Amino acid sequence: MSSADVALGARDPYHIGHAGESRARGYGAGGPASKRIVVGYGFWLFLLSDIVLFSCLFASYAVLAGATADGPSARQIFDLHRVAFETGCLLLSSFFCGTASIAAARRSQLWTQVALVATGLLGVVFLFLEITEFAGLYAKGDGPTRSAFLTGFFTLVGCHGLHVSAGLLWLGTMMAQFFAKGFRADIRRRFLCFTMFWHFLDIIWVAIFSLVYLVGTKL
Repeated sequence: MSSADVALGARDPYHIGHAGESRARGYGAGGPASKRIVVGYGFWLFLLSDIVLFSCLFASYAVLAGATADGPSARQIFDLHRVAFETGCLLLSSFFCGTASIAAARRSQLWTQVALVATGLLGVVFLFLEITEFAGLYAKGDGPTRSAFLTGFFTLVGCHGLHVSAGLLWLGTMMAQFFAKGFRADIRRRFLCFTMFWHFLDIIWVAIFSLVYLVGTKL
C-alpha cells in the first residue's frame, strides 16, 4: 500500500468518497437502508413513545383500582360478555388489516378496499360499544369523578378509544389515497405505518381486556 493510500484512508476511513468503490463501505455490505426500512424504524420509535404513555396509564390504574370511595367496583360494572364481543371485533379488524396489506402488496385495488372497509366497520362497532359503555356508566352516576378507580378506568380505556378514533380517520385517508393515486411507493410506506399502528392498538387492547376487565372481575 502506498503512502498516498494510507493518507487517503486516514482522511476517509470508510471510503465513502472513493470513486473506485462500487458501494459505500460506511453503510455495510447492503448499502444504505431503503426508505421503507427507515420509515418503518422511525414509526417504531413513535410507537415506543406511545408504549411509555400507556405504561404510565396502566400503572396509575393499578394503583387506583381499589380506591372505589364506597362506589361500584370493577366486578359490579363490567359486563364480560359485552367486552369479549368488543374484543373479538377489534381482533377481527386486525385480521382484515393484514389481509389489506397482502392485497396492497399484490396491487389489487378491489381487495385492498374491501379489506379496509371491513377493518373500518369493525373498528366503528368496537368504538360504538365502548362509547355506549361509557354512556351507560354516566347515566348511572358512575362517571370518572365518582371515584379514583373510575378516573383511572375512564382515562386508560378512553385514551385507547381516542387512538382508535384517530386510526379510523387515518384508515379513511389511506383508502382515498389508494383509490386516487394507486399503489405508489410513498403511499405504501404510509400504509405500512398505519398497519403497525392498528396492530399496536390491538396489543394494547388485549392488555386492557386482560388486566382491567378479566382481573377486575375476579378480584
